[in-house]
Amino acid sequence: MAKLSLTSTLLMPSGYDIPTLGYGVYQTPANVAAEVVEQALKVGYRHVDSAVAYRNEAPSAEGMKKSGIPREELFFTTKIPPKQMTYENAKQHIENSMKETGFDYIDLYLLHSPYGGKENRIGAWKALVEGVEAGKIRSIGVSNYGVHHLEELETYIQSIDEKEGKHKGGVLSVNQIELHPWLARKDIVDWCKKRGIILEAYSPIVRAKKAEDLLLLRLAKKHNKTTSQVLLRWSLQKGFVPLPKSVTKHRIEENAQIYDFELSDEDMESLDLGVYEPCAWDPTVSRD
Repeated sequence: MAKLSLTSTLLMPSGYDIPTLGYGVYQTPANVAAEVVEQALKVGYRHVDSAVAYRNEAPSAEGMKKSGIPREELFFTTKIPPKQMTYENAKQHIENSMKETGFDYIDLYLLHSPYGGKENRIGAWKALVEGVEAGKIRSIGVSNYGVHHLEELETYIQSIDEKEGKHKGGVLSVNQIELHPWLARKDIVDWCKKRGIILEAYSPIVRAKKAEDLLLLRLAKKHNKTTSQVLLRWSLQKGFVPLPKSVTKHRIEENAQIYDFELSDEDMESLDLGVYEPCAWDPTVSRD
């Protein structure tokens, strides 16, 4: 495995790179978002994961600007809201995101969930594809998509590519899902990896619910790290892009200190738990 560092990136199917550690701003209040984003960038993060539904796109972008780091060295993600999956809504949200952030382009725009039925999912995707064609968005993807949702989208993309030419159906670059040893989602992971689609891991530290787990405590002691750091390292070694979130200065720093140790094959195997325990919502199983 190539040596990982805070500046490591992965190549997306779109041809753009994505930093392998993201800073998540889910539930980060708008009045502190600028400050904590700026702090995270000072620590070395280069990737901020927001969403329309988080109501903090503007302050997150402000924190990025205040950092003084050139825009091309930073990576910003946002998402079409879960219950607003239609073509028209998605077009409007893309325009709003451009205004809210003041950016010339969005690095990654995702569909936040597979809700709304097939026609609306595909409609929202079409709006993202048009955003790419217009130069407003660089890469596009989905979030919380199960294999059946991914296959529906792949079938649509292939049908458009065959009719109108390569990439006219859009290039699926990312699926952002809840991922950790208690929810390793082998089916979704295998499907995406086979196609080179990047997997982003939200709730990578299981919302701190496993901080006292004996297996994690043993690994943390072995490597002289915290249980959160062990979980983030697991995510990196799996080839995922973890998105830890925190508004606490020392935790923001701690979550980035995961490059000076490595979990052994035996450690990784011990975390192969084979269970299905979501700690957040689980739209991957939705069948509308």
